[in-house]
Amino acid sequence: MDSLIYDLPALTIRSISVSEMDNNVYLLTAKSSGEQVLIDAADDLPAIRQLLADAARDTAAEPKLALIATTHQHWDHVRALPDLVAATGAPTVAGADDADALPVPVDRHLEHGDRVAVTGFELEAVHLRGHTPGSTAFVYRGPDGPPHIFSGDSLFPGGVGNTQKDPERFNSLLDDVTDRLFGTYPDAAVVHPGHGKPTTLGAERPHLEEWRARGW
Repeated sequence: MDSLIYDLPALTIRSISVSEMDNNVYLLTAKSSGEQVLIDAADDLPAIRQLLADAARDTAAEPKLALIATTHQHWDHVRALPDLVAATGAPTVAGADDADALPVPVDRHLEHGDRVAVTGFELEAVHLRGHTPGSTAFVYRGPDGPPHIFSGDSLFPGGVGNTQKDPERFNSLLDDVTDRLFGTYPDAAVVHPGHGKPTTLGAERPHLEEWRARGW
């Protein structure tokens, strides 16, 4: 399966879709160092291995999986995580309120505003409460071009993530998405969701009040 690619000045972003749930797996590779961050080891270890192999051509350095980041605890986003950790020995990070529910020990429990860095780039952790208690988006802000937001299941084209018709969870998630994503990053920011196609904050911003009114 071919990976989709964004070729940015400092890094590449590759993604594949795996499993019957159409889960997105993202791999960021620093061109200067070869260090990589994989976001959501959702399923299909052979496909993830191929993704890593494909990304080897994105750097002149020796590629190395330096970090595995998980956006949230739901089973469909972590099915390949134990095997990938076993195969690579890469350290893991996740939101503090979801970390203990993951099927591997999490090396770093992230709070809102934390930064995770590998040689060549860093990501901002944005806690988005509602889809799960510890759902966390990871944001790359490069020196050139728009930010890239890896939103997990908290923001999609057309709405926020599933909150099981719980008004408190829905309002929490929409409030966090409104403040911590739409209130922080520009319209050009690219949103890479946990399932389906990318979008931008600018494409979704006009619909925020519509989402609040409909309640999902």
